Amino acid sequence: MNPRKKPKFSRPNAATLKRLGGRWCKSRGLHAKVRRHERGKLKIPTIGYGAPRELRYLHPSGFKDVLVYNFNDLQMIDPKVEAARIANAVGEKKRKEILKKAEELKIKVLNP
Repeated sequence: MNPRKKPKFSRPNAATLKRLGGRWCKSRGLHAKVRRHERGKLKIPTIGYGAPRELRYLHPSGFKDVLVYNFNDLQMIDPKVEAARIANAVGEKKRKEILKKAEELKIKVLNP
């Protein structure tokens, strides 16, 4: 099994009751079958589903995500391990300049 692949955790009875939605919500009832881990019932999110330590906090592309606000932030990035994500507060003019500089330095930008 792929270490990043996890089952979809849906709320108990979400399939039968539309008003519940699909979002996970822990069962707290006294007789709740899911809370008691009965066979054939839904899976519960537990610590065992966590990603391996070396894969944690990585972008799906395999690079570590680094938030960039200006050119100086780009200088500190290691292009082999890290990728840049341009901050939301950066305007269009500076964004274009950062993209051009990242291309020169051969740095991958996650949100061009």
